[in-house]
Amino acid sequence: MTTLDGSVVLITGANGGLGREFVRQALARGARTVYATARTPRSWDDERIVPLALDVTDPTSVAAAARAAADVAVVINNAGATSAGRVLDTSPAAIRSLFETNVFGPLAIAQAFAPVLAANGGGALVDIHSALSWLARGGAYSASKAAFWSLTNSLRLELAGQGTQVVGVHLGYTDTPMIAGLDVPKADPADIVREVYLGLETGALEVLADDTSRFVKDRLSQPLSVLYPELARA
Repeated sequence: MTTLDGSVVLITGANGGLGREFVRQALARGARTVYATARTPRSWDDERIVPLALDVTDPTSVAAAARAAADVAVVINNAGATSAGRVLDTSPAAIRSLFETNVFGPLAIAQAFAPVLAANGGGALVDIHSALSWLARGGAYSASKAAFWSLTNSLRLELAGQGTQVVGVHLGYTDTPMIAGLDVPKADPADIVREVYLGLETGALEVLADDTSRFVKDRLSQPLSVLYPELARA
């Protein structure tokens, strides 16, 4: 388990709706310093927040962030991109770009910060996935999140020896600017982040942050037609 009280936390994608909530609640739980990273960092009104430029798809930027935040004990791999449309209707270039942000970007963060976490006692790496990691309703987005989920499972095993807690987080639609245009029920980001930090502090390896993720996970061991009824009708 990893406590946030007195910890130094780094959050990728901190300008987004979920990212801002990760920053706010980290401070509320006693974090000493929060590195709030983004491609174009915003200003904050709390001296405990350190804005830090970070493009997770740029190796030079990732390396610079790891040097600048050498005191970090908790890394929240939150940055991501979304897309819409069928896989067959999306260009390979667009799919590669999505994977750069959702898969190779967070992998680069994990590789760069693993030595930092080890030097600071182990700490924790929190990877933000999606219920769509397990449900192929999101086209290439689902595929990218499934790949990220698999990488997290490998990272969890590889980082166990240095005492790093790796937490994989799954959630459904959440009320953030990224999906503002979707007319669907959405969870409150505050509720999602509360579940994530509770899991982190109680030693969880996986957090199912809402009913949607719990619903999908519960059905993974069942026949595919349970998750995809159209296959039974085909």
